[in-house]
Amino acid sequence: MLYDCRSPADRDRGIAAAIEAVKNGELVVLPTDTVYGIGADAFTPYAVKALLDAKGRGRHMPPPVLIGSRHTLDGLVLSLPRAARDLVEAFWPGALTIVVEHSPSLQWDLGDKSGTVAVRMPLHPVALEVLRETGPMAVSSANKTGQPAALTAEEARDQLGYSVRAYLEAGPCPDPVPSTIVDLTGEVPQVLRQGAIPMEKLRDVVPDIVEGV
Repeated sequence: MLYDCRSPADRDRGIAAAIEAVKNGELVVLPTDTVYGIGADAFTPYAVKALLDAKGRGRHMPPPVLIGSRHTLDGLVLSLPRAARDLVEAFWPGALTIVVEHSPSLQWDLGDKSGTVAVRMPLHPVALEVLRETGPMAVSSANKTGQPAALTAEEARDQLGYSVRAYLEAGPCPDPVPSTIVDLTGEVPQVLRQGAIPMEKLRDVVPDIVEGV
C-alpha cells in the first residue's frame, strides 16, 4: 500500500505500517535525502534475501545499512577509526556512507562480503522516524537492478510492485545525487564512490583521504 506522507494523517499511518512491516520481516520503500530506498530488517536474513530478490541482485552485492542515530554505529563496530568518527561528526545525518569493519558477534547475513558493512544515517525526517523504531535496516535504491533509481515512491511501486508491503511517498527527491562512499577499513581512508559530498569537503575533515582506483 502507498501512503502519502505529505498528509499528516497518512504520514502517521504510513510510518506505523512501515515499522510493523519491517518488524514482521517484510519490505518497505521509504524516502531518503538521496533517492528512495527499499529496506528490510538488517538482522532478518530472509528479509534481506527478499530485498535482493526484489531488486534482482545477488549476494555478491550486499546492501548498505541505514541507521537512525549516530550512537547506533557504536553497537555495530568493535572500534571506530578516528577518521570515521570525524567524518560522521561532520556529515551525519547526510549523504555520506562509510565502510567499516563490523563486530563479529553481529547476527546478520547481508551477503557474501562478510566482515565489513557500509553504513549511513540519512537526512530525511520520515526515514529517521522509521529507523529509530526499527533499528538498523538493510536499504538499497528502490529499483530493479539496471533500471533508473526511483525518485518517488510511486516510481518505485511501478518497478517493485507487490514485493513491498508499504510505500512511503514524500514527493520527488529534491537532490537525487548518490551518497559519497568512503572505505575506512585500511590504513588510509579511500573514496570508493564520488557522490553528494565532494572530495574537497572530505579533505577539510580528513586531509589524507585518497580517491579509489
